[in-house]
Amino acid sequence: MTNKKHYQCIIASILLIFSISLNAQESTPEKSLSILQQVEKWYENNMNYSTITLLMAIESSFIPFPSEVVIPPAAYIASKPNSHLSIYLVVLCGLIGSLIGALINYFLALWLGRPIIYKFADSKIGRLCLLNSEKIQKAEDYFNQHGKTSTLVGRLIPAVRQLISIPAGLARMNLFSFTLYTAIGAGCWNIVLALLGYLAQGQQDLIDSYSSEISYVILGLLALVVVYFVVKQVFKKRKVKTRGRGEA
Repeated sequence: MTNKKHYQCIIASILLIFSISLNAQESTPEKSLSILQQVEKWYENNMNYSTITLLMAIESSFIPFPSEVVIPPAAYIASKPNSHLSIYLVVLCGLIGSLIGALINYFLALWLGRPIIYKFADSKIGRLCLLNSEKIQKAEDYFNQHGKTSTLVGRLIPAVRQLISIPAGLARMNLFSFTLYTAIGAGCWNIVLALLGYLAQGQQDLIDSYSSEISYVILGLLALVVVYFVVKQVFKKRKVKTRGRGEA
């Protein structure tokens, strides 16, 4: 299977899950709800502390999953009156999940070693996880340049956040220091995301008024993501063909 098909499978899976989730919550009185309101209702019915911990563990590992779709919505729900969630426990569970995912990366790198890690990154499974040796090398260079504190600061940098644990494991960084720095960095990031969700609750009337428009914007952004991946793969394929002709 080519990289293009990998991306298409990922995007198709996201769209399918998104569609199923919405349809599962849709009943006769709720059909007038906008997409945004249906997503909000789905989160209210399905989000709990175990889910937050699990999703953040996945996000913090090598599996591509954005924390922005976990913590802010959970904090948004927690800020509502009589909510079944506490915003403090949302941040705590997010932190626990982040530590679990980071430790998975750390110990995998520690046990497998550099050759296997780089080989995995360039494998089909690695590509499916949106990995490659260049990304691993970038994270490793960042770790080598900034030392142990990179595991703290790196948690705040989107391009490095999930992968900074790998070079820490390769370098056999002290486990206590790694856990401490990772906890501080991940904690800060989760607090920022939780604040975004909390502040959104203060704009409830505005969100409800423009929920349909916001829904269209979200769908538009999703469409742009699909176009981006398709165009990226087309140019990458042409570049490979051009190199092949040049070498010939």
